[in-house]
Amino acid sequence: MKMTLKGLHTVSRRLASGGTNVHYYAWRGGPKIEAKPGTPAFVAEFTELTAGRDKPDHHDGTLQALINAYQKDVEFTNTKAVTQRGYIQRIRHIEAKFGKMPIKVLNDPRIHGDFLDWRSEVATECGSREADYRITVLARILSWAHNRRKITDNHLQRPERIHDGSRVEFVWTDDDIEQFRKVADDHIDLPFTLGLETGQRQLNILCFRWSAYDCTHLKVKQTKGGTNVSVKLYAETRDRLDRLRVGKDSNDFICLTSRGTPWTSDGFKSSFGKAKKKAGIGNLTFHDTRGTAVVNLASAGSTIPEIVSITGHSLKDANTILNAHYLGGRTELGDAAIDKSEIQRAAKKARKGQRKPSA
Repeated sequence: MKMTLKGLHTVSRRLASGGTNVHYYAWRGGPKIEAKPGTPAFVAEFTELTAGRDKPDHHDGTLQALINAYQKDVEFTNTKAVTQRGYIQRIRHIEAKFGKMPIKVLNDPRIHGDFLDWRSEVATECGSREADYRITVLARILSWAHNRRKITDNHLQRPERIHDGSRVEFVWTDDDIEQFRKVADDHIDLPFTLGLETGQRQLNILCFRWSAYDCTHLKVKQTKGGTNVSVKLYAETRDRLDRLRVGKDSNDFICLTSRGTPWTSDGFKSSFGKAKKKAGIGNLTFHDTRGTAVVNLASAGSTIPEIVSITGHSLKDANTILNAHYLGGRTELGDAAIDKSEIQRAAKKARKGQRKPSA
């Protein structure tokens, strides 16, 4: 059935396997249609959800009208699909809370306090990161409306963040890793191991195909920044991959589910979270394997340029991670420096002892 329903909005979501899932919404930013496409039930649900929506005065004079107009503008439609999905999720919450608010209220300076109070409520219920996300989306909509003179004042310019997005203080210790591996199945442990050894992001690791592995290195073009890196794997991991590679095509994915299918990002996140919970690990994430890789490489004596050539971090970010753990009481880096110095001293003494006294 070819969809010709007026206003129907589709969103294609890319899977780690390379395929796509298509989701249907009554309108951009509107509710999702749960019925199967191409069925009478689909048309009936669409009709019910959109009943009365096209009336000229449906949202006139309200924040909802501005939200709808913003989502039709190129400022929104030209953004990446993943950005649009994230915005739409937050827009739904904004609509529920402020959608019916008259536009004239937005010009009252006191509205600034109301918005920040809402952010505090969201932070209590959903965390500070989500609260920042919602207030940022709202601020973007109001900035768009102000630039087009749809509102006379913008009382939510550049809201300060309340979430500290840095995770430089979170790394997987040897004990954490051992505890996790006691409960994690092989299909979950493999991406985890590759994360610890390569310092790459979850999405990149789940998308690794055998063509990226040359029996010694994994080659990857990072999704964020587009940096190309080639990482030499540890001998134990190379042996593991060599065993898994038997009978596989170069285009097959390296990391697979227990059913032998490519991971989706959400599917792996869910399975990884369950394994963490079973292991009793609550405050660490898969993304923290990136910082762990930086610290472990430095502890082994690697230089900052060597480290960033593997993980793709900037020099500044790598230094920030190392400073956090050195100043925070982590002793491995200092111990490694002293150990290397002692080796050097011992070598000097040995050379000195081998010298024959002059006659």
